[in-house]
Amino acid sequence: MSLLDKMEKEIIIADGAMGTLLYSYGTDFCFEELNVSQPGHIQNIHQAYIDAGATLIQTNTYAANYLKLQRYGLEDHVKEINSAAVTVARKAAGNHAFVAGTIGGNRGIKPHSISIEEIKRSFREQLYCLLMEGVDAILLETYYDLKELETVLSIARKETALPLIAQVSLQETGIMQDHTPISEALSRLDALGADIVGLNCRLGPHHMLLTLEEVPLPQKAYLSAYPNASLPAYTDGKFHYEGDAEYFRQSAKAFRNQGVRLLGGCCGTTPAHIRAFSDELKGSPPLEKKEVREPKAKIRIMPKEAQRDLPPLQDLVKKRQSVIVELDPPRKLETDKFFAGAKALQDAGIDAITLADNSLASPRISNEALGYLAKNRLGLRPLIHLTCRDRNIIGLQSHLMGLHTLGLHDILAITGDPARVGDFPGASSVYDMSSFELIQMIKQLNEGRSISGKDLGQKAAFSVAAAFNPNVRSLEKAVQRLEKKAECGADYFITQPVFSEEKLMEIYEATKHMEQPIYIGLMPLTSSRNADFLHNEVPGIKISDKIRERMNSLKDDPLQSVREGISISKELIDAAAELFNGIYLITPFMKYELTAELAAYARSEKLKTARRSRNAKDFSI
Repeated sequence: MSLLDKMEKEIIIADGAMGTLLYSYGTDFCFEELNVSQPGHIQNIHQAYIDAGATLIQTNTYAANYLKLQRYGLEDHVKEINSAAVTVARKAAGNHAFVAGTIGGNRGIKPHSISIEEIKRSFREQLYCLLMEGVDAILLETYYDLKELETVLSIARKETALPLIAQVSLQETGIMQDHTPISEALSRLDALGADIVGLNCRLGPHHMLLTLEEVPLPQKAYLSAYPNASLPAYTDGKFHYEGDAEYFRQSAKAFRNQGVRLLGGCCGTTPAHIRAFSDELKGSPPLEKKEVREPKAKIRIMPKEAQRDLPPLQDLVKKRQSVIVELDPPRKLETDKFFAGAKALQDAGIDAITLADNSLASPRISNEALGYLAKNRLGLRPLIHLTCRDRNIIGLQSHLMGLHTLGLHDILAITGDPARVGDFPGASSVYDMSSFELIQMIKQLNEGRSISGKDLGQKAAFSVAAAFNPNVRSLEKAVQRLEKKAECGADYFITQPVFSEEKLMEIYEATKHMEQPIYIGLMPLTSSRNADFLHNEVPGIKISDKIRERMNSLKDDPLQSVREGISISKELIDAAAELFNGIYLITPFMKYELTAELAAYARSEKLKTARRSRNAKDFSI
């Protein structure tokens, strides 16, 4: 039975990541060369995926083309590497699995850096090598540039009658990097002769499923999906993924319900993730019909103007209850809704609005620009996030000097999410400095000296916050990082969102020796899906089983889900009020009405009474 005949009747489980496993074993060279030098190692990985339930495996040839192999001086070994890859995969597959010859995309965020003619020549060479070795299908994966994929797909269709799998990678949910809707992109690939069309890489299950909800079943082709395990985290100079296999098991039927008939894994996935898919979908029939969700409409609101001065935050939160709120700068050039949200938060009585610095490595309007306007139009105190990711040392100092000149003196110094998380995964993450060094740099500017020691002519007046992630296995180690940041000069700390009263008490006990105040991060959940995504895919966030169960019980009632999220946040504010003076509210999806309600609640008389009671008991902040 052929691959397509089998897919007509059942869902096919494919394999997961190859490079991720090789990287985790310490291999950081040309992974494709290992087909020749370490074939047994590659065969063992193939076998592990087959044992986990995969009935389609892909050759270790993602970057085995002339253009990519020349980075390692291996451009003359294209045939040798591809031939060895098919041989190794065939040995592992036997009669238990199909073998797809994999060819990866070349163009990233700079599509014109490689000409179409170069791509054609390189593609044809690799394609012929794979076809000569007798693969069962061709897998075209991780294509960010639709034009490149359409070009190579057309070539492949002319050269072979084998099943062709064409998969794109998205910069943002629902659209390609050239703004082509994903439904249109997959339809075009279907029309060009692809037998299977779909998505792979960059996105985890949550956003991939959101995208597939807008995709109708293709006219002729079948749908595929190869999600990443999670968003990658960057720790101690290495990338790693935190998504667990249980989360994949829970999302398996959701992929089936979106019409996916070929389901595998991409970056960060392991045989355990594939086993989870296989165990959950074994015997499940493919979906024949589906409903398609329409994209949501946009709302425009006009801003207003005002102006006032505010006292230093670290002094304020030591004396009384303080509430600050994060409101993300827009991804687009429209700012009406942002300023309407800022005004609503101001009316709720917040002490500062915090502005992320291209959160999740996706470009937004400069937080420096919006912070300056929020201060001058509304009189709101802006707390500007500053990442090490986007700027080298020169850029960081220049940016800080500009903030000082604009009178924006409140900074949150953070490392920043790696670039591969965001809209431009091929962009460089600079990381000239760590957050520790950035704090020291800012404090040195307060002394009137640049990082090189050069006299700046006058002293800066920055107040420096530092990030604190208590959602880790070892809270003791997290507190050690906190203490190190305090030694570097951090004036106060802001935590990642906390989702349990037990964790609040743990934080209090672990940090009560610190003299620097702490703002406890809280974020209202909006749905069960939102809770599961945050818990499973976003580094630094963990949500208790109890709260996820509460949200899950209302998953079919969107309005009640939001109210339950608000209720949970109010309970956590009540608990935090007994232990800390600072509340840091994070606005989800620009739903500022949620954080405005919570801010007003946090400033209510009830909470003030609770704090007076705590202060009477002489709790340490």
